[in-house]
Amino acid sequence: MKKVLIIAEAGVNHNGNFELAKKLVDVAFESGADIVKFQTAVPELVMSGLAPKASYQMDNTGNEESQLAMAKKIHLPVESYRDLKIYCEEIVGIKFLSTPFDHISIDYLNELGLDTFKIPSGEITNLPYLQKIAGLGKKVIISTGMSALGEIESALNILVENGQNFDDITVLHCNTEYPTPFEDVNLNAMLTIRNAFGVKIGYSDHTQGIEVPIAAVALGAEVIEKHFTLDKTMEGPDHRASLEPDELKAMVNAIRNIELAIGTGIKKKTESESKNLVIARRSIHLKNNMKKGSQISQNDLIMKRPGDGISPMQIPLIIGKSINKDLPADYKIDWSDLVF
Repeated sequence: MKKVLIIAEAGVNHNGNFELAKKLVDVAFESGADIVKFQTAVPELVMSGLAPKASYQMDNTGNEESQLAMAKKIHLPVESYRDLKIYCEEIVGIKFLSTPFDHISIDYLNELGLDTFKIPSGEITNLPYLQKIAGLGKKVIISTGMSALGEIESALNILVENGQNFDDITVLHCNTEYPTPFEDVNLNAMLTIRNAFGVKIGYSDHTQGIEVPIAAVALGAEVIEKHFTLDKTMEGPDHRASLEPDELKAMVNAIRNIELAIGTGIKKKTESESKNLVIARRSIHLKNNMKKGSQISQNDLIMKRPGDGISPMQIPLIIGKSINKDLPADYKIDWSDLVF
């Protein structure tokens, strides 16, 4: 099976602190994730001063300030992502990715040489944004929280019409609630997206715990994205719906195990189980003592382990044959014991 791409989503869980961002990079690397992802934005270009907070943001940070005021506190300056990319890829050894939320951030990340651009759920109806991303000629991962199938179709059409290579698009099923209730996950929608558009699929998870992304991999997700934090009790909008370091590592390990478990789909005995074939299967044995020349009937036979003799599937070939010597009860019949 193709290896699942695991994106450890640091997002803004650094709370605007570069040193905390570096610690998140370290955690992502130690977990075994393939990519650590952040969010790059010039808040004034993303939201107006009148934009309200989401309910989960108010639950986690209060409602005394606007969404813009909160965003200014928790975002790193755009220019800091050059040093963060260097820290990720040259010092730690994990691939860097960041979601841009405005055109300045897109241009800056493109200048840094990113080969993949992540489109967040909120931008799936942002025509100018989609057009600009499509024109970069990069790989695209697009989340689809809050979207109906028709909106996904429109976004894909806009991307392709503006130069995006369709084969370089991966669509992530997603639910934009933090945390997402399990009854709203609807993992089968991920398969609906694949069947409807013929795209590579994945899942961006906002549930609590690690079960759902693991299940998504079992269903065929090629990309998994999951928020993580240093500590769920930290101040900030996304920490409570994020994994702590030990949970992130457990998720990565579980996904790698599921990758192995999915296999080729060809049903055959494996090397590991072959040694148990003789132990678990049965052979044709005699139920009673039998004299030389006696004909074998169904009532003379019993199926017992080990399975290294004549298979019970061959009973029709045994019935009615005579034996060529005296044989005791519990004897495992061999073809050489029969008269043909």
